[in-house]
Amino acid sequence: MRTAYSVDTVRAAERELMARLPEGALMHRAAAGLAAACAGLLTRRRGRVYGARVVLLVGPGDNGGDTLYAGARLARRGAGVTAVPMDPERMHAGGLAALRAAGGRVEQAVPQRADLVVDGLLGIGGRGGLRPAGAALAERIPSGAPVVAVDLPSGVDADTGEVAGPAVTADLTVTFGAYKPGLLIDPGASRAGAPHLVDIGLELPEPELEALQHADVAGLLPEPTASSDKYRRGVVGIVAGSAQYPGAAVLAVAGALRGGAGAVRYVGPAADAVLARYPETLIGPGRVQAWVIGPGLGEGRAGEVADLLAGDAAVLVDADGLRGLDPAVLRARTAPTLLTPHAGEAAALLGVSRESVEAGRLAAVRRLAERYGATVLLKGSTTLVASAGGRPVRVNPTGTPWLATAGSGDVLSGLAGSLLAAGLSGTDAGSAGAYLHGLAARRTGGPLLAHQLAEALPSAWRDTRHA
Repeated sequence: MRTAYSVDTVRAAERELMARLPEGALMHRAAAGLAAACAGLLTRRRGRVYGARVVLLVGPGDNGGDTLYAGARLARRGAGVTAVPMDPERMHAGGLAALRAAGGRVEQAVPQRADLVVDGLLGIGGRGGLRPAGAALAERIPSGAPVVAVDLPSGVDADTGEVAGPAVTADLTVTFGAYKPGLLIDPGASRAGAPHLVDIGLELPEPELEALQHADVAGLLPEPTASSDKYRRGVVGIVAGSAQYPGAAVLAVAGALRGGAGAVRYVGPAADAVLARYPETLIGPGRVQAWVIGPGLGEGRAGEVADLLAGDAAVLVDADGLRGLDPAVLRARTAPTLLTPHAGEAAALLGVSRESVEAGRLAAVRRLAERYGATVLLKGSTTLVASAGGRPVRVNPTGTPWLATAGSGDVLSGLAGSLLAAGLSGTDAGSAGAYLHGLAARRTGGPLLAHQLAEALPSAWRDTRHA
């Protein structure tokens, strides 16, 4: 599992470690890892480090020091290294001396050509986007030059992934000691390129963020045994679709049938369409372990949502079912509740603008979970899953922009609801469902249709077990 930690947590761990190490040792560890990553990128792109033109964009403080010491290491390997300071009076003295001793030079203007640019302007302490001096340097990064960010792309908020102003877009981000949430959550994640972790020996507590990997998901997925029957494996009920949106019911059932439960029961007006496509579906009310309600439900069916929430089965609420939810009702439930809004629906639940949710996804999903006392899966470019009570938020590392297509969310609702019925917690059902959903989209490629996602889920499921 990949984990991420806040700036305060990382800083505290760094202070504890530095107290046990010789002065400067931690910075040299970071610089060594950064230089090795830069050398690897140069070697892959041009075959060698020797003769490469490397430009360092250098800010004040330790981030700039890491950058200068790494530049010195590259200069000793034969690269031509040029440091361009954001503030010449505040360059890290030790790093600057090391760079000059290795043959590097300092210039006030960004060279027009470079084989590699290293972004050491701000690091994890920056807030609110790049200031004018830093933004001016970032704007002059030579076109086509690969960019390596030091710890975090400058201008990205390390704790949230928010981008409040000008920011660097990197091809590779070399981060020290621990991943930071801003590397895994959009919009920051989209600017980080490929994140690369350098272990510098930090001892860390429980993380703020988790990202499942193949082995984690494989360990969560239900596996039938010799004594299993369809009822022991769980039954998921689907309340979805309407005269206007019968396809939503078909797609939700499609996701549920491939989600690990033993049976799928459909209740709603689209039974003929569901049976025509999936004759194995049970029709009509009956006992279930989990309900999915909302996809394509249409107007005027809030009573059906209220009835399910009043019961003792797990409930996943999506799409039209999310309208007008009462936080007090959800907080009073003892059975698992999973809400699966997109940004617009999340904004309505919080009474804020969609833009504020999209700009601050981590804060939004945490607020939703606490306000409604439920597990919340916030769909989007990076899907987040949060539960009330302060547990680590999970970020989904799979997926593709091709998932932004009609009906894909219906498939996800059925899939996650089936995992709920099979006995997974809301957090595990949501995060494992999102992971498989994203893998299926990758396998399908694009442009994709929602029903193709459901068809690709068995292959995605097998992928996690054979990684």
